[in-house]
Amino acid sequence: MPGRPLTILQLTHQGGESGSTVAIANLSRQLARHGHRVLIGCRPGTMLAGLARDAGLEIVPLDFRRLGPLAAALGDVIVREDVDVANSNATRDRRALTWLRWRRRLPRAFVATRHTMPLTLPPELIAVALSADRTIAVSPAVARVLRRRLHPGARLRVVPNGIDCDGVDAPPSAADLAAARAALGDPAGRPVVLVLARRKDQHILLEGLAALQQPVVVACVGIEGDAELRAIERRLPGRHRVVYVPFTDRPLAFVRLANVSALPSRIEGLSIALLETMALGLPAVASRAGGNPDVITSGETGVLVSPLDPLAWAGALERVLADREFAQRIARAGRDRVRREFTLERAAERTEAVYREAVERRRG
Repeated sequence: MPGRPLTILQLTHQGGESGSTVAIANLSRQLARHGHRVLIGCRPGTMLAGLARDAGLEIVPLDFRRLGPLAAALGDVIVREDVDVANSNATRDRRALTWLRWRRRLPRAFVATRHTMPLTLPPELIAVALSADRTIAVSPAVARVLRRRLHPGARLRVVPNGIDCDGVDAPPSAADLAAARAALGDPAGRPVVLVLARRKDQHILLEGLAALQQPVVVACVGIEGDAELRAIERRLPGRHRVVYVPFTDRPLAFVRLANVSALPSRIEGLSIALLETMALGLPAVASRAGGNPDVITSGETGVLVSPLDPLAWAGALERVLADREFAQRIARAGRDRVRREFTLERAAERTEAVYREAVERRRG
């Protein structure tokens, strides 16, 4: 890559069990492979801290609870470690870096990455946007919402999430497959609809099962069954079964046992789970919301569904499950598109280019 190696401080007050955590860890690992020094500023004991440690990345433990002490700690780290660019990935770290910039205590480049559909009120969004040298939106959908909320377009860049295809292709261990089979139970010949996500509108999909004639097993991987979901489940016809699997750091074993990938979420910036399941050849059904339409062209690389319409979800699943030729066609096309356009290498190259823009702007 052109230019000298950078020292990059990746920051997030979250770092828990989510797709954004995986995205941050994978991107950081890839940037380190490009020769950059990558520091991970996060809470100790989080999933991100574990992934960073496994990847051999330097961890900067931080306390994100109070803005003032956090900002002071970040200022010290940036000076001590000679950081070239600080990349915020969540709300509290964005606020702390913005506070430093407004106090003229952040001389190095500041990049803010938006992983989900923005909910920030315009006054705060604009304050951060004018403080950050660049803002990265992980999909065109996120960028459009930022612009509607008055984010300056000149500092906004779109860098789609990417996935590690080698990691995705690595076959799960026999133990992981056995654990996934045990969690699913006996499907009794029914196709498995995999919902690989935290709690994100799964209730809409479950409500639609009443109208779905094809018996299915719906595997909600990443959540426990809450009161709302259990109540819907009790009303479902006996031909269907719903399984809840708590978060696992080895979810791709379930992909090998599934027939369809479903994502009913409305807030995804660009879902890592959607990209990974499509890359492994599952036909995808997703809400026509967030960044999902930036990956799926309905009827070509998957199926898009009105987000809050249970009957529409039933119809989409019925079509994919009943028409084998259609399912195979959209699965192949979806797999090819993800592996062509949403690779980790491509995401790292584009992110590095944004970092260098930010560094040059700060120098200027």
